[in-house]
Amino acid sequence: MGAEQIRRWDSGALAHAVSDPFGQGPLPWLRGSDNYFDGTGQLVPWYADETLARGGSGGPRTADDVRRQIKGFASGGAVAPGESIDFHITVDPPQNFSVDVYRIGHYGGDGAAKITTSPRLPGIVQPPPLTADRTVSCHHWWQSWRLQIPSYWSIGAYVAVLTTADGYRSHIPFTVRDSHPADLLLVLPDITWQAYNLYPEDGHTGASLYHAWDEEGRLVGEEEAAVTVSFDRPYAGAGLPLHVGHAYDFIRWAERYGYDLAYAETRDLHAGRVDPARYRGLVFPGHDEYWSAPMRKAAERARDQGTSLVFLSANTLYWRVELGPSPSGVPDRLLTCRKRRGPGRPALWREVDRPEQQLLGIQYAGRVPEPHPMVVRNAEHWLWEATGAGDGDELPGLVAGEADRYFPRTALPEHQGRILLAHSPYRDGEGALRHQETSLYRAPSGAWVFASGTFAWSPALDRPGHVDARVQRATANLLDRICKRD
Repeated sequence: MGAEQIRRWDSGALAHAVSDPFGQGPLPWLRGSDNYFDGTGQLVPWYADETLARGGSGGPRTADDVRRQIKGFASGGAVAPGESIDFHITVDPPQNFSVDVYRIGHYGGDGAAKITTSPRLPGIVQPPPLTADRTVSCHHWWQSWRLQIPSYWSIGAYVAVLTTADGYRSHIPFTVRDSHPADLLLVLPDITWQAYNLYPEDGHTGASLYHAWDEEGRLVGEEEAAVTVSFDRPYAGAGLPLHVGHAYDFIRWAERYGYDLAYAETRDLHAGRVDPARYRGLVFPGHDEYWSAPMRKAAERARDQGTSLVFLSANTLYWRVELGPSPSGVPDRLLTCRKRRGPGRPALWREVDRPEQQLLGIQYAGRVPEPHPMVVRNAEHWLWEATGAGDGDELPGLVAGEADRYFPRTALPEHQGRILLAHSPYRDGEGALRHQETSLYRAPSGAWVFASGTFAWSPALDRPGHVDARVQRATANLLDRICKRD
């Protein structure tokens, strides 16, 4: 398979069953004008220019999965201040590299701030990934750098930016968490991110829960994809997960307006490291499709104990998964979902008689090939207060990617009140007319459960070209009510 054929998969977006309609280039998290010193001491811009990756010169270039100029991953899951996190990095050809650590946030519109820089580190070529039954793992890579998280660091979403002396760049996302009480706990969907990870996108080795490569370097579908994927490997392409920008959109907006946020990952929810009683609401900011049984139990327990749930995407809680230890015994480093292959329990939650709607209030209906307007419903409700929206008003482009709706033949969760706040027609891939819906209900415990029913909600909060002031105000209405326990 030639380089030109491989290059089309560099971003990762085209290599998955679901595309991101809000493409924003290889670095969605940083908008500032920060500069780096390259290996010759010259100042170069922070961004990785795709044209340079095609043979140009003069600035940082995005590493790829074929030549693996620099790629890496972090050990473990979320880390607390005072703990350490290990990075496993391969560099080809061997040379020095550095790691700049950024924290995601508003930061005056820049989107992130540099927190620290590593010393200059010696890079080595790590062994090729190990594969077994389509499972790709780099758990045998040597440790390249250990980062001790100072006790004074802010919790949050971080990105480690890896840069070689000759100007190639890649990224490793990680999370710094703690267990202190806060108004809202932001739960980053690292399990779903890994499900979509096709690393390495090399036309030969890589596999996700959606795709793999055949012997001729062509992508094959779910029937031949991986059943188990490993967290012990880099993310494909530039090193950032598909859909990661959805979470970063919410973070930038929420931190701009001063919401009291704590941070965790879905593996924290799975492992029982989240105590819902410490928070007034749990926020799931992005595409969050893959859920284990302990994750669902934790979310249901949170709701039933009075902690609100906010789902700002669509196709949530769709596949049922299991987590297992790595070959070296580290827990929750292997993600398994058999989907519809082979014997065993069905993989869809709705197929085990526990449809998503019984938690969310709506559930997955299908893909949206082209963005459509969201049509406001029940505009007199407090969620739409001060937005200026009226019944039947159209919010352009707010139904995109994938959509949820209410299924009348599926039981609703127990509730004291329930309302649909959008009812939006769109055409599916076959041209059939379908509808998206946005849901809010109140559990008997007093907890609110909101589900946007579309991929486009978080990008409407803080994505250039996609911001919608009505969605911003509606989200603030929801979170303010949750935080004040109205």
